Amino acid sequence: MRDSTSIANKLRCSYFIFAVLLCAAFVSIFVAAEIKVERALVESRLLQQLQLSQAQYGLQDIYVAEPGIKIYRFDVAPAALQKEVTTTVQEKPVMAEGHETSLHFFTYQQKQQRYILTYLQDTNLSPENYPVLAIFEYFEDIFDKALLAAIVLSLLVAILFSYLSSKQIIKPLLDLKSAVESDHQNLTQLTHLPSEVGVLARAIADKNHELAYYLKREQLFTGDVSHELRTPLTIIMGASEVLAAQLPSDSRLLTFADRINTTAKETSEIISALLLLSRAPEKLDAPLTSISTIANAEVERLSYLLRHKSVTCQVSATQDYTAYVRPELLKMALGNLIKNAFQYTDEGQVTVIIDADKIAVSDTGLGIPSEMVSVLYERFTRLEHSTTASSLNPNDSQHLTDETNSMGMGLGLSIVQRIMTHLDWRLTHEANSDGGSTFIIHYNSQPPAETNPIGQLH
Repeated sequence: MRDSTSIANKLRCSYFIFAVLLCAAFVSIFVAAEIKVERALVESRLLQQLQLSQAQYGLQDIYVAEPGIKIYRFDVAPAALQKEVTTTVQEKPVMAEGHETSLHFFTYQQKQQRYILTYLQDTNLSPENYPVLAIFEYFEDIFDKALLAAIVLSLLVAILFSYLSSKQIIKPLLDLKSAVESDHQNLTQLTHLPSEVGVLARAIADKNHELAYYLKREQLFTGDVSHELRTPLTIIMGASEVLAAQLPSDSRLLTFADRINTTAKETSEIISALLLLSRAPEKLDAPLTSISTIANAEVERLSYLLRHKSVTCQVSATQDYTAYVRPELLKMALGNLIKNAFQYTDEGQVTVIIDADKIAVSDTGLGIPSEMVSVLYERFTRLEHSTTASSLNPNDSQHLTDETNSMGMGLGLSIVQRIMTHLDWRLTHEANSDGGSTFIIHYNSQPPAETNPIGQLH
């Protein structure tokens, strides 16, 4: 089915509509001229017949002549004619001898006497009775057929011309489309054109150079940050392991050493995931990854957020569902959704439901205000949590640090949305009827069409 919004189809429709309007204008002019000529001929014929009848029969109330001519003195004419008649020739359909025909009539003032002259059109008009009117009827029939043929031919020519001309008009745009789709290798061939297509080609080429420059800068920045941060993170992890090994088994500092080591590892994984996001999706491998394993690991990792809350969490899956995805990206996406659910739920339950085509993270927390739904995935957009650092137990330094850091800067959902776009998955939000929110990741469990070799992270 053709797209009615395409430029080519719009041009074709415009040509056809123009042809229809032009034909309608010619038909209107022809019909108006035809009616005017016919009325003039009828009027002259009836006035001529009035003079002949008066000369032959003298003054009478009604004159009858062939074919179809009848002249009334106004006061003896049918009442219906007296009401409708004017000085201009009129025409109305009537039934005569079992078939429909036309009645022409008008009024004429002769000295002190007024007449109504009528002519009942005869389809078998004989040239001997009125040659001029008979010839006009003959040519009228020919003109009608010729006009119909001209209209049909004009519409066919308009369709053919519109099709050919639209192809020529749209061809430069199609060339531009092909040049853009071919990695811009042929775009430079169009930039020298003086037409509007050349202007578009130059604008697209300039924009492509700018985008390539900014993309290269982002990739270099991400790679440099990843490279520079890995060394200190490795040192931190090594130092925390040495510290944990040297501490007594019953020391309270073991918890902090483990926390340092775990956070350093998580930061390293985040850096790896961000580096993956900076690459083109088609250049990444997609290993078969267990969704349930990632979900359970993230629930366990973030369980400290529920340490001082009456909130339970459950991961529900009828089997071990898998998807072809980098585990770092899935971990970051699920981790942000679960973290938000834990952070904004003070009591009730958080449920992670996994099935064959989606992952749903549902909570009984604050929910999303309606005014925030439209900006839900914008950067630095976040809810204000009722729990603040001042309301916590100042003696619980571990919980104080975790709760304060967990509030975030409103980047979590925007990162998840970016990951979904990168994976060609989809993220949706639903408000729960009993309060809280449900975020659903609609994933693709089928392997990608092409799987590239595993790339090395720098």
